[in-house]
Amino acid sequence: MSTLADRTVTAETALKRLIEIGTALAAERNPDRLLEQIIVGAKELSNADGGTLYLTTENDSLRFVILRNDTLGFAKGGTTGEPVQLPELPLHRPDGSPNHNNVATYAALTRKIVNINDAYHAQDFDFSGTKRFDETTGYRSQSFLTVPLCNHLGDVVGVLQLINRINPVTDKVDVFGADLVPLIEALGSQAAMALTNQQLILEQRNLFDAFINLMAGAIDAKSPYTGGHCQRVPALTEMLAAAACQETQGPFASFDLNEDQWYELRVAGGLHDVGKVTTPVHIMDKATKLEKICDRIEEIRVRHEILRRDAEIAYWKGRAEGGDEAVLTAARTARLAEIDEQFAFLRQVNFGTEFTPDAAVDRIKAIAQQTWLLEGEHRPLLLEDEVMNLSIRRGTLNAEDRKIINDHIVLTIQMLEALPFPKLLKNVPEIAGGHHEKMDGTGYPRGLKRDEMSLPARMMGIADIFEALTAADRPYKKPKPLSESIAIMAKMKQDQHIDPELFDLFLRSGVYQDYAEKFLQPDQIDAVDINQYLAPNFNPKGA
Repeated sequence: MSTLADRTVTAETALKRLIEIGTALAAERNPDRLLEQIIVGAKELSNADGGTLYLTTENDSLRFVILRNDTLGFAKGGTTGEPVQLPELPLHRPDGSPNHNNVATYAALTRKIVNINDAYHAQDFDFSGTKRFDETTGYRSQSFLTVPLCNHLGDVVGVLQLINRINPVTDKVDVFGADLVPLIEALGSQAAMALTNQQLILEQRNLFDAFINLMAGAIDAKSPYTGGHCQRVPALTEMLAAAACQETQGPFASFDLNEDQWYELRVAGGLHDVGKVTTPVHIMDKATKLEKICDRIEEIRVRHEILRRDAEIAYWKGRAEGGDEAVLTAARTARLAEIDEQFAFLRQVNFGTEFTPDAAVDRIKAIAQQTWLLEGEHRPLLLEDEVMNLSIRRGTLNAEDRKIINDHIVLTIQMLEALPFPKLLKNVPEIAGGHHEKMDGTGYPRGLKRDEMSLPARMMGIADIFEALTAADRPYKKPKPLSESIAIMAKMKQDQHIDPELFDLFLRSGVYQDYAEKFLQPDQIDAVDINQYLAPNFNPKGA
């Protein structure tokens, strides 16, 4: 027989262990480990042979999430990787009445602890399922302690059920004594609080993730081109980060990301272009040099049609005044051909697909000196703003357009720095806001140098450039093949625009090839000799 001193020591030990388990539950952030710790802790405190944990669902039912039985060596749910494939227990019958037949649903509905000494002699609850289980396994489920898990709001978040307490002296199945019930009840309260806190954290994360998707959707609604970009850049950034984490030697041997840092990287990727919600669509999607709300080349086409009309009028007027028909016809034919060729030149220049040389700029200015007649007034054939846009050397954006485009990153940083990010996301503005910086400090908006940027920010810079070069959904350019894109980036590495070590990893790890196979069109994927770019003496001539 145990003495009072023995029982006191046991009680003190149990209380200490209860506190330790409660502390562990409060600190645990992994959902599966949390559920497992609840069962393991309860079994340890009560010396129970088995245990089941249910969680309440939005379907008005209890869902099995953890099953444990030491005698049978039975473990499902939690970190085992084996889901509990048992039907949910309905809390109410089809007619709406409470389901009090099952002991777990009764405990959840009434918020009462149920302590049963022997299930085979229980009259108030249906243990037919338990008995079928016993017949199949040869086990005998005898004593049950079923505890509703109620949080601080009075909501039942789950039910904890312990089976067959083993008497530590006789090593036989015993009842759950009255001294154990308060301990398990206290553990149940701590478990309910831990589950509620984790659920709140999960709901907040889901809300934030939905906000990120909402912003990406808003950008996508403005422009399908940037929508694809906002999906591909985060994907490529994570691929490069994963390659760095796998390195066991070299500059990235010590680089690693924990679960929170991976989430931070995903958030930064999803928000890296959030400032584009403020960028005007006619600039974001500017397909030609003259495009604003519409492509103003059509206005110039109308003016040329008027010039054609004037050439026809001049011909017939000359005929009416007795002029030589052959001379007039030749003059008209030559003039119409000149007008058509001139407009064809302007239309081609407007596409912005080729570099505009000095000769072309000079011709644009000369054309602008021509006039057309409207309501008796001679007007310049090209307006000053049209001349300026048509004279853009590369692409379709003029200096003002480019500033507006570039300002999206400034606005991105301002928007992100205005958000009260929690500690685990504190680096999101820096990671998301650094993808236009260059390693030599000539990038924007802050002119940061390589050592002033985090590795994830530098990774996103490489991802942003490679995606832009290879993207097939931009209205203002053709997608570049893999080999040309890599060659351009190799030149950028040489010019200290991108991180050289990360670019080498990008090639060496095969990330560029993996990305290409997933996102590029088949005709873009050509052969690339990466060895030349990894060579120490590489010189990107002509790249």
